[in-house]
This record gives sequence, structure tokens and C-alpha cells, in this order.
Amino acid sequence: MEWIDRGIVLGVRRHGETSVIAEVMTHGHGRHLGLVRGGRSRRMQPVLQPGNVVEVTWRARLDEHLGMYQVEPLALRAARLMENATSVYGVQAMAALLRLLPERDPHQRLFEAMDIILESLHAPHEAGELFVRFELAMLDELGFGLDLAACAVTGARDRLAYVSPKTGRAVVDHVGAPWSDRLFALPPFLLRGRAEAADAQELAAAFRMTAYFFDRDIYGPRGLTRPTARDGFVAAALKARQKFADETTGTHPVSPTEKAAP
Repeated sequence: MEWIDRGIVLGVRRHGETSVIAEVMTHGHGRHLGLVRGGRSRRMQPVLQPGNVVEVTWRARLDEHLGMYQVEPLALRAARLMENATSVYGVQAMAALLRLLPERDPHQRLFEAMDIILESLHAPHEAGELFVRFELAMLDELGFGLDLAACAVTGARDRLAYVSPKTGRAVVDHVGAPWSDRLFALPPFLLRGRAEAADAQELAAAFRMTAYFFDRDIYGPRGLTRPTARDGFVAAALKARQKFADETTGTHPVSPTEKAAP
């Protein structure tokens, strides 16, 4: 068995004196492990750092075997990802989310989203908004996606203001207002057509909402706790967003997702 794929390094663990087992999120083969002989050498250690983009050739006698990786560097961005707290925690938090997926189960959309986010983590004030969207994509891939496109009661697509904690569906303002204390506020930056970036309050509301659904639908049933890296990332992202807002008072920065749109 053999295949070649592009991947993002999630982490490694020691195996013997000189080798490592590399965990790589690949484009076409999902989160996949493989043995890298000589992975602890001076040449390979800088390559096998979380966040780096690599080309991996995987070989094994049978598909169910661990197999061996031959690794070639494509984009070594790990050093840049160590420059601020948002980047450091962001890489760890996304890797923890991807470990919720079955090994070797392809998720090309998540691979592409992670690749884009890692390229944007050098701008800490934009990282939080992108990470929330990554969490929403993860919920969707795991079968617990939220429906934020239309009101659960009226079917309307305008004036969406709340999210039901029971159903994960959006609710328009006049329908949800009487029960606003029981509903999540729907952060405006998650609505289609929103061009302005999220402020710190909207971002905090979005993080609370996604945390609730992960705790209830993913971590709780599996007997897991929320990764500490996620908490570290949230704190760093909110601090960076508020700092950016203080420095640009009176301006309306464009959402990073709108900025990336063609």
C-alpha cells in the first residue's frame, strides 16, 4: 500500500531512540499517523513541528497497519506560529478538535479551513473570528451542525437575532425577544452579508455559544473535558481583538472572511 498526500503536522510522539510517530492532517486521507524513522534528527525536527505543511508518502504492507512516512517540507511556518499566544494556542486547539474525528476519515473542507487559518494567525485580531467558524464547521462534520440560515419558527432569513440552545437553530428578533434570557444572542458577524468584523463582545458571545454545543453534544457524551488550549486561545483572541479595537477607534475593520472572498 502506498499513497502521497499534502498534510499539516498536528504533533509527534517519540518512538524508540531516533524515530517518532507523526500525526498529520492530510487533504485526502484525514487525520493519519505514520512512523518517521530518524524523526528526531536535526534535519527532521524542524520539519515535524505543528502547523508545518508537508508532503507525506505513506507505505505499509496492509491498509490497517501503522505504516511509515517519508516526509518532505512544503511550508515551514511553525517558527512564525510561536510568535504570539493566539498562534500557539490556536494550533493546539485546532489539533485537539481534529482529534475528535475518526482516524483516516477524509475531511477536505476542514483541512482547507485549517490551512487558511494557520496562514492568518499572524494577525491575532482576526484569528478569533476564523476559529469560531472552524468550530462551527467541526460541529457540522460531527453531525451536530447549527442552522443559522433561517428562523426555526417563521422560516424568515432576515432579522435573525438568537439561537435556541435546544435545537441549535436561529430565531428572529421579535419571536425570541420574550425568551431572550434563555436563548443565545446570535453574533451578527455570523450572518450572511455581514462585512464588518466582530467586536470583542460579539466574539465572546460566539465562543460561549460554540462551547455550549461542544460540551453538550461532543465532550459530555464522550466523557471528555474541553481542551485547555481552547480556553487559552479564547482569552488571547479576545484580548487581541479588544486591543485592535482600542487602536482603531472610529473605524470599522472588514471581517477576515469577507476580506478573503473573491
